Amino acid sequence: MTDRQLAPWIAAQTAQLLQQRGHAWLLYGPSGLGQFRLAMEVAAAWLCESVGTNGACGICPSCHSLRVHTHADLCVLMPETTMLQHGWPLSEKAQTEIDDKKRKPSREIRVDAMRDAVEFSQRTSARGRGKAVLVFPAEQMNAITANALLKTLEEPPGDVKFVLATESVHQLLPTIRSRCLGHAMLWPSTAAGQHWLQAHGVPATQSAMLLRTAGGRPDDALDYFVSGREVSAWSNVVQALARGEVAFFKEWPVSQMVNTLQMVCHDAMAQLAGAQPRFIAGDDWRGRPSWTGLSGWSQALMTTRRTMDHPYNAGLMLESLVAQAKTALNSRD
Repeated sequence: MTDRQLAPWIAAQTAQLLQQRGHAWLLYGPSGLGQFRLAMEVAAAWLCESVGTNGACGICPSCHSLRVHTHADLCVLMPETTMLQHGWPLSEKAQTEIDDKKRKPSREIRVDAMRDAVEFSQRTSARGRGKAVLVFPAEQMNAITANALLKTLEEPPGDVKFVLATESVHQLLPTIRSRCLGHAMLWPSTAAGQHWLQAHGVPATQSAMLLRTAGGRPDDALDYFVSGREVSAWSNVVQALARGEVAFFKEWPVSQMVNTLQMVCHDAMAQLAGAQPRFIAGDDWRGRPSWTGLSGWSQALMTTRRTMDHPYNAGLMLESLVAQAKTALNSRD
């Protein structure tokens, strides 16, 4: 149902979820594990006219409508930036406002969209297979939007089901979490992850390093490969940060930069504690930063993650992040 060949661990989880009953699922885990793809597969199975034990058939009219993003019984709630990224059409009003330069695409799930979803859930099913509401990433709901969804989750119409997917489950309201069946995303084995990457064009000689640098998360590894950056350059990330080389990270998206810095910080702290680095091979490290410097850096990165979607000047933010990393990596007790 989605734009990437279905991974075997996603297929297995789809079959597992379809064996259980419930009107609302919450799929959660870190980025790169396929929450959105799993949510789409579950929604597709709910609406499929020839659904099997392993999921949607992929060939019926319902599956076709979903594949071309025109299914009348599926409501997709995503930030407008995410909708555009995945090729989903915006509402006529939202598209007009953006086309007329009245505003930019929203980075959060707007309350207007949630109100439309509530109205959608109260309508009669167009195809007679019930209706589905998909929310991703669910942590992008603000308080007003989340409370509007909560009321519908508490008293759902009889023929509507919800699937929420998130990469930051702790940011969701406890009341929303309690009204959904929770499912922690499964991590693929190293062999399965590498095989999937190779099936998507990643050379076998690079798949192991990519998967390691992504912390075992295949989608994140593939995104790095598709970005066109040299995989071999990863081994120089620590040295570039320690020297404060801003140019090394030129044009890196803020989200990827923050993810990378948190990986480096994690591995620096692991090495200092006598453990093996998880993301970057031990030979890539130089020096032993102080606990004080690393713990302060870790706290600063968590603060940055909470606000990294704000419209900051990307160049200045990159310079600040690299300077912060240089200070921490060169700190000494």
